[in-house]
Amino acid sequence: MSLLEIRSLKAAYGSVPALHQVDMTVAPGEVVGVLGHNGMGKTTLLRAIMGFVKVTGGDILFDGTSLKGQAVNARARAGLGLVPQGRMIFPTLSVRENLESGIAGQRDRDQVIEEILTLFPRLTRLLERNGGALSGGEQQLLALARCLCRKPRLMLLDEPTEGIQPSIIDEIAETLQQLSRSTDITIVLVEQNLEFITGLSDRVYAISNGVLDRQIPKDQLTDSGAVSAFMGFAA
Repeated sequence: MSLLEIRSLKAAYGSVPALHQVDMTVAPGEVVGVLGHNGMGKTTLLRAIMGFVKVTGGDILFDGTSLKGQAVNARARAGLGLVPQGRMIFPTLSVRENLESGIAGQRDRDQVIEEILTLFPRLTRLLERNGGALSGGEQQLLALARCLCRKPRLMLLDEPTEGIQPSIIDEIAETLQQLSRSTDITIVLVEQNLEFITGLSDRVYAISNGVLDRQIPKDQLTDSGAVSAFMGFAA
């Protein structure tokens, strides 16, 4: 059974169509990549799943239940988590306070933070520093950590390597690989970084002009010519 199933999804910003045809499935525990150029609909897809963008057709099912009509906070309570493009951490709050903002319910905050820091040890020495004082890569690690504080069943990652130095990209990749191996978390990853998405994903979909209905075979992801043929642009 699929944890996430998207059927003939259409979405729009006001009267402007953004997604025209999206069909995809994601099984529990999978890491599924969505590869596409800027403006092709990657961010819109994640925002539609999370409830930030109006769905005008089709359906999104999470663990067999339609998300139609569900507010963003209801989807978060159900187990969806989004790490948005641009990170969106709270710049005037400390790293600790940013993490605490992601902790749901009455759980022991100190225990949750201690658990999260085992995955993100770089943040340990930064706990009392304001989020806005961190480097871009450190902010991305914080955004990932904050999302995981809620223990989501499905994590949506929007361009996590954008503007990040290579050493942090490697750290993010190692952390996500560790998560995938040691937990049952499911990940949908949208990216332009071909090497990053290839290294992490079990399967990769192609999106172009708001249409996603096909996969790129993994054995062809290292062939830029083959990727260009799938995507309609040079990789």
